[in-house]
Amino acid sequence: MDVILGIDIGGSTTKIVGLRTDGSVISMLRVRAEDQVTSLYGALGNYLTSNRLSLRDVRRVVLTGVGASYVEGDIYGLPTCKVGEFSASGTGALALSGQSSAVVVSMGTGTAFLWASPDGIRHLCGSGIGGGTLGGLCHKLVGMERFGQIKKLAESGNLDHVDLTMKDITVHSAPTLDPDMTAANFGDLAEDATPADLAAGVVNLVLQAIGTMTVLACQCCDSKTVVLTGSMTTLPQAVTNFQLFEKLYGIHYIIPENATFATAIGAGLYSLQKKPEA
Repeated sequence: MDVILGIDIGGSTTKIVGLRTDGSVISMLRVRAEDQVTSLYGALGNYLTSNRLSLRDVRRVVLTGVGASYVEGDIYGLPTCKVGEFSASGTGALALSGQSSAVVVSMGTGTAFLWASPDGIRHLCGSGIGGGTLGGLCHKLVGMERFGQIKKLAESGNLDHVDLTMKDITVHSAPTLDPDMTAANFGDLAEDATPADLAAGVVNLVLQAIGTMTVLACQCCDSKTVVLTGSMTTLPQAVTNFQLFEKLYGIHYIIPENATFATAIGAGLYSLQKKPEA
């Protein structure tokens, strides 16, 4: 088998994807990155073992993500190259969504906003609000920082015990504002708010901050299409939040299948299409 391994070494997780030379996906794996370089080698070994592959089956390893800068030379003697994270994220997002152009939002530890089109991929802006914000705030507020724990806890939370909404402050809101729209995150925090309520409030804050920036990014690019990628796309609240933004601003939000692995997939695809950047 001739396999291309795309590996996204992020700030908190490492994601590895095996691609055939035609670009189709073999399988995907994610591990938590306590130490980025160690997790890279652990993930690669785990991937080969679980897929019954040997080093001889691998044509090349393609690295991307912030942690790629810590890796020098070839891995296990395999031809190893690097692709810029923005190029990988944009390529993966378009491939998974079937779009020719779109604003791409990569929701990782922080959040990157890209414009991806046949003319190339460019970085629009970035935000420090992302998965790291979610983990840090929930660690202090509810004693949890693992994404899976927060995700499960927040599902049972009640935002009415946390956020101030438009219906709380006015009887007749503007036509463009939904009565259930958040007027102030954590603006109506109840004394008896539960840990689940607080977790739900943090999830809402992070997703809505990202959503607001997607609207500005679309205006910058004169686009009405956004492709969302990253682990936070798996939050149940992501769909409902972005549906509200779609209703308010007429923007089409796409969460493609395997959006969590978009950057790793994009790294492998980019290396098939073009010469790697580093």
